[in-house]
Amino acid sequence: MTGYDFTLAGAPLVALGSGALSWPDQGLLCISDLHLGKSERRARLEGVHLPPYDTQDTLARLEADLKATGAGTVICLGDSFDDRDAADALSEAEKLWITALQAGRRWVWIEGNHDPGPVELGGTHLSELPLPPLVFRHIAKPGQSGEVSGHYHPKATVRAKGRAITRPAFLIDADRVVMPAYGTYTGGLRSHDPALGSLMRPEAVAVMTGPVPHPVPMPR
Repeated sequence: MTGYDFTLAGAPLVALGSGALSWPDQGLLCISDLHLGKSERRARLEGVHLPPYDTQDTLARLEADLKATGAGTVICLGDSFDDRDAADALSEAEKLWITALQAGRRWVWIEGNHDPGPVELGGTHLSELPLPPLVFRHIAKPGQSGEVSGHYHPKATVRAKGRAITRPAFLIDADRVVMPAYGTYTGGLRSHDPALGSLMRPEAVAVMTGPVPHPVPMPR
């Protein structure tokens, strides 16, 4: 599988082009900000009717990543559902699909700021998960090291052949990685936003997702 190899706190990791993070030595796959049910929530609260296939598309990409990596542990790094009602509104087929993906795996739901409480799905619900030398949480904490987080949905823009290309991106430095959003209908925060600029070291790189993950100096 195409990916960008890097090391965080001594742990060898791979940023996949899909936006998932693989820790091969641990048989672990981490994904962040799925926002399952976003189209349902937009229609319910805002009257905005998007094609209602975001959950299926997100789960299909996750299924492909699990098959490609053979991961036995999955960490969903917060904001897995767009809100509690969106979680409740998942179709029976979607719930069964998630259950099938969980079968035979350790599955951890990390608490996010959009997440509901425990839902009718398997897995363990935690506020954060330390797996030395790393720690997995939804929102980065300044001054930490070996931290994997999400929340900000970072995106990076580069110019090539006279046009701007913007994609979701991993932000990586010596202390942390901030994950891109994995969900189909998620927006993003430009990497030069002060919230990210103040969090990441000056030498941070942005690994842009896509068929071939591409590292660039983090745009500021």
